[in-house]
Amino acid sequence: MRDTVLPADEGRAVRPGSARPLALVTGANRGIGREVVRQLVERGCDVVAGVRDPAAGERTATELDPGGARVTACPLDIADPASIAAAAAHLTEHHGRLDILVNNAAILYDPGARAVTADLDSVHTALETNLFGAWRLAQALLPLLRRSPHPRIVNVSSEGGSISKLTGGAPAYSVSKAALNALTRLLAGELRDDRFLVNAICPGWTATDMGGGGGRPVAAGAASVVWAALLPDDGPTGGFFRDGRPLPW
Repeated sequence: MRDTVLPADEGRAVRPGSARPLALVTGANRGIGREVVRQLVERGCDVVAGVRDPAAGERTATELDPGGARVTACPLDIADPASIAAAAAHLTEHHGRLDILVNNAAILYDPGARAVTADLDSVHTALETNLFGAWRLAQALLPLLRRSPHPRIVNVSSEGGSISKLTGGAPAYSVSKAALNALTRLLAGELRDDRFLVNAICPGWTATDMGGGGGRPVAAGAASVVWAALLPDDGPTGGFFRDGRPLPW
């Protein structure tokens, strides 16, 4: 069994080794998300891999952590409020806390579309996952994150959502990522006094399925995300970064 439950103080159930930081990564079975899981484990974290397909989640957990002590899978479709609620309940029951939330899952890169002729149903679909999914999940997990002495929220965004650089194209993806950047600023401001660091990260054009197989190595893109996940307490919040350097909003 991959998820061993032990009795703990205050009525919580946690896994062995729970003194290590615990992260939840969405969209964790491929691309940037999978590599973020691998790098976080390498840097001393335990990770819950949030994946829509339970079988794919179990494969990912087994491949990245054959011993089953550091990576566990949790079914999670961030476009489904019921799935988010179930994942929050799972984390509460089996871990009782959360230190890092990485909102990585995203859909619908539409470079061939134009805002003047966009299918607004497609734009709505992108917003449901890329914005509202991340937003709902952050809200659902705030009680667990507040238990952490070093809470971090990392929103995996894109320079395609940089308003200062928008000139046309990919309207569903660009608008959803620009909105995610705005959410990042709002959460950072509202949670600053609670010790949270909340940042948006652009991993760059990366050799993933969404990136079309070209671009920089996946490991380099994921490293930007991991940098934000493991920032020290005096690190930045409310920023937009790639490779640790600020990007224009």
